[in-house]
Order: sequence, then C-alpha cells, then structure tokens
Amino acid sequence: MCGRYGLKSDKQKMADEFHAKKVRPKVVLAPNYNVAPSLHLPVVRLDEEGDRELTLMRWGLIPFYSKDDKAANKMTNARAETVATLPAYREAFRKRRCIVPADWFYEWQGLDPQRKKTQSWAIARKDRRLLGMAGLWESWNDPATRQPLETYTILTTDPNEVMEPIHMRMPVILRPEEYQRWLEPLDSARPPTDLLRPSLVALEAWKVDPKVGNVRNTGPELCEPWADDLPTPSLFG
Repeated sequence: MCGRYGLKSDKQKMADEFHAKKVRPKVVLAPNYNVAPSLHLPVVRLDEEGDRELTLMRWGLIPFYSKDDKAANKMTNARAETVATLPAYREAFRKRRCIVPADWFYEWQGLDPQRKKTQSWAIARKDRRLLGMAGLWESWNDPATRQPLETYTILTTDPNEVMEPIHMRMPVILRPEEYQRWLEPLDSARPPTDLLRPSLVALEAWKVDPKVGNVRNTGPELCEPWADDLPTPSLFG
C-alpha cells in the first residue's frame, strides 16, 4: 500500500521532471514531509489538447457515481490486479490515468505477527529523482457545493526486492520512458497492464523516526535516517 509520502520539490522541478507544459495557476505548494490522504496534491495528466499538465487533486478517489464523498477514505490506493475490472476503477483506468509525483514514500514494517510493533521506513529512488507513481483520477460532482471535485488514487502492486522485507505491497512506480504510454488514451490492443508490476526503478530504503506515524508531524526531520533515537546526516540536503 501507499498511505503516506513526502513531497519537498517545488512545482517547477515537478513540471521539468515530468515534462508538463502547463501548470495550473492555482497550484500553490509548500514542502510537506508527511503527505496524508484528503489533502490536495500535485498530479500530472494529459489535458484536452494532449499536453501534460501539473494540477492539484484531492487524494482519495471518489467514483463519479457516488452519492457522497465517504468512499474517498477507502480509495486512497487501488490494487493493480483489479483496476481494469472493478466498477469503481475501470472507467478511470480506460480514460483517466495520471502520475503522482513524490520525493519518497513511507511504509511500516510489522515487527510481530499482530503488527503491534512497527518500524517506519522511507523509500526513494537511489538517484533521488522524483518518483512517478501510477495513479487514476476521477471527477465527482459534489451535491453540496454543486461543483466538480477531482480526486485520485495510487495504484499498488507486489513488492520488489527492496520492499519485500518491509511490506507485502508497494506503489506502482513508472520509469520515465513509460510516462507517456501510461498517460495517453487506452490502446485496447495494448493496454498498459504490463506496467503494473514491481518497480524496476532502483530504490533505497532507510529507517525513519516513528513520529512519522502521526499526520500532525510534517517537519523535515521525518525523512532523515533514524537509529536508536538518534538522527544521522541528511539524505536530501
């Protein structure tokens, strides 16, 4: 799964990394070292003209047919194995795929069978470039405001060799050469299901402070290497 991640890059760096020609004027960002569901966060998608744009959406997908927004709490992640067939995701998989930028993501390793004790980990690309996580987005008409609300979910898959000792799932991480195929309209003869596999991007994982488990903690110390309660030098500078 992917229930929390970090985003310290500014919008220009994200636009450059994902070759987004357009940045929505309302995209105003501050670094967040402990991004949580329900926040409005940057995603990359194709606009009506087929150009990549960086825009904000709320994390937690609400299917277009929903009567309220309660589904969002349960739909921050979607299993890659079923997105093409489940009613909540299949239309978005066909028409509304996106990329979710992140500098790193967090995961919790169970230290006992009941997971009463856990160890927090941060995972990033070895080269520290932005991660491009595969996502789906949806537009939902809020009956209260009568305004459209755009939301997204992050796809997850089986772990690779870095993640396997930590957790049984991981976000789908795309390689830069796969971004366009993931974003462009579905080719029924060649759907991008082959991209929904354990990461081929070189990753690095390190232990972080347990305080990351509290969403109220958002400071830069959360992503620093942690051992025996003593922080070590910064990995992100």
